[in-house]
Amino acid sequence: MTLSDETADLDVIFDALASKHRRAIVYVLGLQPYSISHLAGMRGLSLPAIHKHVKVLEDAHMVTRRKIGRTNYLTLNRKALRSLQDWLGQYQAYWGTEDETLENYEKFLRQHESPSHKEEKR
Repeated sequence: MTLSDETADLDVIFDALASKHRRAIVYVLGLQPYSISHLAGMRGLSLPAIHKHVKVLEDAHMVTRRKIGRTNYLTLNRKALRSLQDWLGQYQAYWGTEDETLENYEKFLRQHESPSHKEEKR
């Protein structure tokens, strides 16, 4: 898989997670598989609406559908979430701590100014 393929996959995943309904579906499916009709009832959505959300999640490879008898069940595809987690993880080293604010950085710069630079300001 190339970098552009990974970026395209992430774009689809982020688009899928842009909806609060789809994020809720991902959360619930992280707990256990559910039927589509059960998810619709839990979210207070019509079957056509839930099917549209499920289709977006399927296109992002975030959920897998399996038909048992006449009922469609969904499970979470954790591999898609791992790729998202890996992408976010690469930035964790740069995020720092809550103490790293612009105000604290400004204080740090003032404390570490060179003496000659302080005299120039006067």
